Amino acid sequence: MIRLVDVEKSFGTQKVLNHLNLEISNGKITVILGRSGEGKSVLLKHIIGLMRPDSGEIWIDDQEITGLKPRGLKEVRKRFGMLFQEAALFDSMTVGDNVAFPLREHTRKDEAGIDKLVSGLLREVGLEGIEEKMPSQLSGGMRKRVGLARALALNPEIVLFDEPTTGLDPVMTDAIGDLILETKRKFDITAVVISHDIALSAKIADELAMLHEGKIVEKAPPGAFFNSSVPVIKKFVNVQKFSLPSRDDELANHHD
Repeated sequence: MIRLVDVEKSFGTQKVLNHLNLEISNGKITVILGRSGEGKSVLLKHIIGLMRPDSGEIWIDDQEITGLKPRGLKEVRKRFGMLFQEAALFDSMTVGDNVAFPLREHTRKDEAGIDKLVSGLLREVGLEGIEEKMPSQLSGGMRKRVGLARALALNPEIVLFDEPTTGLDPVMTDAIGDLILETKRKFDITAVVISHDIALSAKIADELAMLHEGKIVEKAPPGAFFNSSVPVIKKFVNVQKFSLPSRDDELANHHD
């Protein structure tokens, strides 16, 4: 569904993406790992067309997007939902108005129809009946859920998650992992998750990719990835000491 070919991006003398190549499979959860400052969020902004590369190609299905004019990019972006790192809610708007924002901007639905959709989206993310609350009244985890409800408002094919567990405790991090898996199941989306959290990645990923020094140094299913012989991956995994659950264990626990 998404293909980046030989993508380069520099800011001044700093090369952030360096002849980067990556394919993201349709209908899968792909987690892109990397240390802080490696350019993970920059990569995500290229995928959605918020940044243009200095060179290279970015394909969404059979459409190359780097040369599109603003109107064409707007149409491509309608296929995406994005959950920003800090949820990026409008503090001056109620929860309901935050979730309704893309519906009012990009559809011709009447207010009754919008209200019904907003209520349904909030129910799907476990926050029924909080439309009148303000973002300042919510916990960090609740804000993330509202952000996800807004990201799903236009029924996107692809949802991008930028560090969805930043600032959350381990219990809430696990809950967000469950939410991403449930969202994938219910809405049949392709998900791209930017993270540095190994435990979350082990829980949710169908495929993992490692960004290092501007390149994807490996992309593989979880079993192969976590047993990789690539030095930067071995170090990254070993520093975060934890016991990796197997997908069989996860399924068994879920079944129980």
